[in-house]
Amino acid sequence: MSGHSKWATIKHKKGAADAKRGKLFAKLIKQVEVAARSGGGDPEANPTLRTMFQKARDNSVPLDTIERAVKRGTGELEGVNYEPITYEGYAPGGVALLIDTLSDNRNRTGSEIRSLLSKNGGSMAEPGAVSWQFERKGYVHVAKSASEDDVMMVGMDNGAEDLQDLEELWQVVADPSEVVALRAALEEAGLEVLESDSTMMPTNSVPIDNKTDAGAVLRLVDLLDDHEDVQDVYSNVDIPDEIGADLD
Repeated sequence: MSGHSKWATIKHKKGAADAKRGKLFAKLIKQVEVAARSGGGDPEANPTLRTMFQKARDNSVPLDTIERAVKRGTGELEGVNYEPITYEGYAPGGVALLIDTLSDNRNRTGSEIRSLLSKNGGSMAEPGAVSWQFERKGYVHVAKSASEDDVMMVGMDNGAEDLQDLEELWQVVADPSEVVALRAALEEAGLEVLESDSTMMPTNSVPIDNKTDAGAVLRLVDLLDDHEDVQDVYSNVDIPDEIGADLD
């Protein structure tokens, strides 16, 4: 079992801030719409839609809003055709970035992402230059009201690969194909599940051991994350606790 990740904790707090600003809602609705368009409107037959549907519900998106997004995706209601595009780049200090977007204008989105990177100490990378440093993993977040032993016991019997202490919650890591069953098992055991999803986790990390560089990386990630087309920003930065505490 690995220790806590300061970067993951910062990302969790950033997610909470996004929700307050209402930006997370817009991103989740777009993800639901795209999932329905690519795989159909039945969550039972479309695992991606099932995941996005649950993620939206976990973040309190109203059910009727989600259902309208599904209908836009399937063509029952008029909607915009969004294209998924992943950009690769570097933040200050050589930190690797994967930037997932949903765009209705590839040229505009690419130009704006490139500009954000270049104006904030980063750079765009060629396709494949960064992605090999990440792997797709699923996770379930469990409230700290559950003990580490309880989470570990249920998790290890239901496909969990790792348990991480993110200070405010437990992160149970698994293969993405195991997440639905893992979440169900944790809930059946009476543990409070906060959310579940898949993510890109780095296979190696770049340590940033000074406040200036760490702040520059986080500012760039925030700017990218605030872009209307950006859905997720993944990084392999490793910020020590003492540095991260000064940036909270």
